Amino acid sequence: MSGGGPTYAVDGRDGRIGEVMGRVGGYVQLRPVGGGREWDCPPDELVEAAPADVLRERVRRLNRDARSRV
Repeated sequence: MSGGGPTYAVDGRDGRIGEVMGRVGGYVQLRPVGGGREWDCPPDELVEAAPADVLRERVRRLNRDARSRV
């Protein structure tokens, strides 16, 4: 996975996109795009997320947050 700035990955088990936060006990910790509760993923289930997928997830999160404020 590339360096310089946040790295995003797709959890191959369920398709969720998360920011790679670190490694703990043989697992990679991912945090949802835009924040939230981290989850653990086996390293062999990770695929680097395409920039377009990360952007789509950010927009989805912003739209969801905007709707909840109304």
